[in-house]
Amino acid sequence: MNLKELRNNIDEIDDELLKLFEKRMELSHQVALYKIENGLSVFQSEREKAIIDKVRSKSADGLKNSAETLFTTIMDIGKSKQFSEFFADNCEIDYTEFELSDNMKIACPGIAGSYSEQAAYQISKNAEIKYYEDFDDVFEAVENGEMPYGIVPIQNSTAGSVSATYELLSKSNLYIACSTKVKINHCLACRRETNESEIRKVFSHEQGLMQCSEFIKENNFFKRECPNTSIAARMVSESSDPLACICSEECAKEHGLKILKTNVANANKNYTRFILVSNKIYSSKRASTVSVTLTISHTHSSLYRLLTKFSVCGLNLVRLENKPLASKDFDVQFYLDFEGSILNPEVPKLIAELKSDLTYFKFLGNFEEV
Repeated sequence: MNLKELRNNIDEIDDELLKLFEKRMELSHQVALYKIENGLSVFQSEREKAIIDKVRSKSADGLKNSAETLFTTIMDIGKSKQFSEFFADNCEIDYTEFELSDNMKIACPGIAGSYSEQAAYQISKNAEIKYYEDFDDVFEAVENGEMPYGIVPIQNSTAGSVSATYELLSKSNLYIACSTKVKINHCLACRRETNESEIRKVFSHEQGLMQCSEFIKENNFFKRECPNTSIAARMVSESSDPLACICSEECAKEHGLKILKTNVANANKNYTRFILVSNKIYSSKRASTVSVTLTISHTHSSLYRLLTKFSVCGLNLVRLENKPLASKDFDVQFYLDFEGSILNPEVPKLIAELKSDLTYFKFLGNFEEV
């Protein structure tokens, strides 16, 4: 056979497969309906395992794993559609309409001149800002109602995610109300009286040190972490030792420091995304990103099967990140961002299914980028 004939044969088989797939979905639907009407459990893992064992036993040696993946996916598609139809009633997410204003009250880590402060003013140009020592204090202030909102960094374009923020999101009762992206312009600064040649120690936030790691290495500086870049600047300004800090130019000026070098980050295009957190679930018609966190079992293809649920709903994942769980060796927690709105019925249905299937799941918010 020539190539055209081979392709025609494949097309014919594809047509047959599609018809069989549709027929199987319809029969699965009827089985689920029968079970519900007769008070039987719809989802039965023993039946699923029996099907997979039979498929593997009948498959050619080189296709056993592939056949298992194919049939597992087919069954997962059926289960997702059945859950959506039979078990996802009244799964809407209650939320408060999010409205931006020029004078929002925002808890901010660090002190005046920080990048977090800059992010707060991007969201609310005349924001009433109250400063806190670190991220934990910001979350606590919002969680107990002392402040309606808090601003914290969550991801940098060169240094990656901010682990402390993710940990706080997973263990707190706060949600993401919106996000904003800040251009980061790091500089090296010291007291005006400091002799540049004597500088050996450089202070900054962990992220600032990572973002400027090449510059630090080239100059043989010793890295010293601070809770915030602005706190690092204040500490350097108050010390009589020959110290330097990595912070924004605005922060250096705020504390009367001398700028020794600008643009010291590893990458010229250096951005940090900040999130505004609240103890309420906010959303709006403009919200286009949904964030969730979850854990999955240590079973074969568990991550692949999780992602199948998003595909069945037609939802596009834009971010998938995993973080180790401090309480369990080698276990991880996943953080996912996907495009969507809780106003789209498919999104609350998926969230309800994930809650039902997983031992740990938390909805983190549906928000827009400001």
